[in-house]
Amino acid sequence: MKSVWKGRLAYEIYRAVTRAAGPALYYLVEWRRRRRWWRKQGSTERVPPLAAPGIRPPGTPLVWVHAVSLGEALAALPLVRHHYSTSVPTTSSFVILMTTTTFSAFEVVKDLLPDGVIFQMAPIDTPAEVQRFIGYWDPCAILLIESELWPNLILYAAQKGIRLGLLNARMSSKSFKRWSTPPALPLISLMLSKFSLIAPLSNTEALRFQLLGASPTIIHFAGDLKYAVGDYEIKEKERKMILDDLKEQIADRPTWLAASIHSGEEQVMLRAHNELTKMFPELLLILVTRHPRDGHCIALELKGQKVNVAIRSKKEVISRSTRIYVVDTLGELRVLYRVSGVAVIGGSFLPGLCGHNISEAAAASCAILTGSYVGHFHQMITEMRQINPFSVKQVREERELVEALKMLLGDEKIRETHRKAARESFEIMSKGVVRSVWDLVSIFVL
Repeated sequence: MKSVWKGRLAYEIYRAVTRAAGPALYYLVEWRRRRRWWRKQGSTERVPPLAAPGIRPPGTPLVWVHAVSLGEALAALPLVRHHYSTSVPTTSSFVILMTTTTFSAFEVVKDLLPDGVIFQMAPIDTPAEVQRFIGYWDPCAILLIESELWPNLILYAAQKGIRLGLLNARMSSKSFKRWSTPPALPLISLMLSKFSLIAPLSNTEALRFQLLGASPTIIHFAGDLKYAVGDYEIKEKERKMILDDLKEQIADRPTWLAASIHSGEEQVMLRAHNELTKMFPELLLILVTRHPRDGHCIALELKGQKVNVAIRSKKEVISRSTRIYVVDTLGELRVLYRVSGVAVIGGSFLPGLCGHNISEAAAASCAILTGSYVGHFHQMITEMRQINPFSVKQVREERELVEALKMLLGDEKIRETHRKAARESFEIMSKGVVRSVWDLVSIFVL
């Protein structure tokens, strides 16, 4: 009883702070949106609404699915598609409202959702914005993806009798330590008590949720939705406009792809590429940066150094003399994996980073390399390597990366062994994940 009282007190403090900061937060987000639009359009023309209000059939229940950024949104996408597929008997039982927090996720995911899904930017977690948003849409259930634990949203939804589920539930060691501090523990315990379902990624995270106050009766395992991210077909339009076109430009040149490269990691990739070209003079590097603006800056810097670079956003063609193809666009990675048989997954080569999802590369039958700093993706890598040790190779330093790439690029038999292993592991791990998660949602939340 005392912990509940402390939790309510902590929440009232949070609520008061966010209420006072609400107007400033709203204008900050709006300013960022406008600046992003003007930079993209190259003018100061009128900024259109980020999302139309949306319409749902009268009397039809609505389920709200929320993911913060691109990775989480892509993990939620197979679940949303599953509901709208013709094989699901409850297709017409409710409509799905999906939201994201980041602008980059919004721009990519809006073109991937099936017809019928209402897509919006998520409200800021202030009392006024949450109440307005929930009051307008009136969801019967809210499904949060990974670690979206927002006090105003969760506690107001619970107050309104809306059932809550946390899918692909993630609690890193850093977050666990932060939530375990005396000021935060009562608040997180209060929030977790409002959930009907928590589907964690591992036993370790399940234990962390329990230590923070979640009831063991609401914790159930179903697998990692991120295994299913790569399990959807490339549209015919994308195949013709991107895949076939790039394959024709690259022709028979040896190629490797560095994906989701963060600021600072490009130096590791460029040094590795310079070393590799001594053995493979015609080698092409496809460099895909995590943030498009980073790719643009890298390309300009390389051109200043007289390196033959082609830039994706400018529709520059890959010629026989092009050494590096810089992809500074969003939403094309799943197609690009199919261009190259070798993929190095970024976000893992510098301290402080925590890796990226490798399932898309595995689904595309890439030979996969990753660095040491993989965060919670360690679980995914371990499980795939248990199925087949050749499915993913982790390297500890730059020299190991170069040697591994030399082996894969120089020996077709070894490369094909790694590619088949990655695809095999993906198929085994992804099989039935979406159905398992959906079954849990149907039983405990809907």
